[in-house]
Amino acid sequence: MRAGNNERARQVGRWTIGALFIVFGAAVNAFYLAVGTDSYADFAQRSPFAFVRDTWASLVVPHQEFFITLLILAEAVAGSLVLAGGRMTQVGLEALMAFHVGQLAFGGVLWVWAPLMLLTLGMLLRAERRAWKVARTPAPHDGTAPRPTASAGAALSQHRAGARHVDRHP
Repeated sequence: MRAGNNERARQVGRWTIGALFIVFGAAVNAFYLAVGTDSYADFAQRSPFAFVRDTWASLVVPHQEFFITLLILAEAVAGSLVLAGGRMTQVGLEALMAFHVGQLAFGGVLWVWAPLMLLTLGMLLRAERRAWKVARTPAPHDGTAPRPTASAGAALSQHRAGARHVDRHP
């Protein structure tokens, strides 16, 4: 919730989401697939949609190595994009939001999990977009930000932090 106004909170949110999908998404699914558990067979049983249940049972379960590998790759890529920063973080968050919208078709506990994740991801995406916009907006030269002679890195970090610079020299 603080990510919109706090750089550190935004970084913590980014690293938490990235790690969640790389470690607890991709790595856990890779483990389940590698040890050959039958944990995917009943995944769609709570779906209120017959199409989802039937498609899962007839297409995904018989070819779970292929489809779960795609899931693992998608989770790892999306998590890595979230960690990458900048525009890539936004793309990763958008992909994860689309993933969670898709999860709603499976019903059960996902009707609780997916909306909570959509809210979380949406708030972080909003914070990332605001930070991206601020970082790309040129600093005004009216005494509220460093003059162009300041180092670019210092100017950007002061601008990002919302720091006010008072020019004491005319």
